[in-house]
Amino acid sequence: MRIALVNSADHAELHPHDLPLAAALQTAGLDPVAEVWTDPSVDWSAYDAVLLRAVWDYHRRYLEFTEWLGQLDKAGVKLLNEADLVRWNADKRYLLELRERGVAIVPSQVAAGACLREVVGGLDGQEIVIKPTVSATAHNTIRGIAGSPELSGAIEDLPEDVYLVQPFQPEIQSEGEWSLIFFGGEFSHAVLKRPAAGDYRVQNDFGGTAELLDPPAAVLDGSTAALAAANSRKAPVYARVDGILSNGRYLLMELELIEPYLFLPLATDAATRFATAITDRLEQA
Repeated sequence: MRIALVNSADHAELHPHDLPLAAALQTAGLDPVAEVWTDPSVDWSAYDAVLLRAVWDYHRRYLEFTEWLGQLDKAGVKLLNEADLVRWNADKRYLLELRERGVAIVPSQVAAGACLREVVGGLDGQEIVIKPTVSATAHNTIRGIAGSPELSGAIEDLPEDVYLVQPFQPEIQSEGEWSLIFFGGEFSHAVLKRPAAGDYRVQNDFGGTAELLDPPAAVLDGSTAALAAANSRKAPVYARVDGILSNGRYLLMELELIEPYLFLPLATDAATRFATAITDRLEQA
């Protein structure tokens, strides 16, 4: 069986962190091939499955990306994770849905245009974070004190978009952010991510670090519950659940079901567990 591991044009070859997965898929009897989602020459129907990996430009080409998902649907291509789940997860307003389903999330408001200034005005004096509802890798994300000239100026420079407004969580700097990885709904491994000194962004693009650790029970339980509440008929083939402990309570920050870094090289046999989840899902087809 042939499976396309799909990347962006800027990462056309397999990212080093996906090499263990490619090897595990080959061991499982599959033929993994790196492809670029924007390449018009690719015949996606020639693959038994399409697995999203380093599609790290999808938020910048969102309409094109959703149209591509529709093309896969029309061609009957099996996408992992499934297309409906990807569409749902691509817009961070899913967090408000999860809150309605009983998941504890970082307090969040959605605003656009003049409403953004109104929402921020109601938080005067508070340290907040503003991020687009469709974004990745802290793209167009800003942090500051509501009502300050600095943040007001940064807001004026933001492009017209829909934004998520959240109180800044100091635990990210003091304790770190947990990422728990699940394959086929089963917990695989966890890392604790910490930002560089003076920063709040935990991505390695900004100097953040990640350490393989066993998560506290509250983090594992909260992450498992958040994933179970996702808008999916079946457990996602892969998922990364990001959250923090705030005063001992787990708060979900993001549910990553599209193109998350899965820290495969850090965890022994993680790639094998991922490959097994993929083959199990293909056998269910």
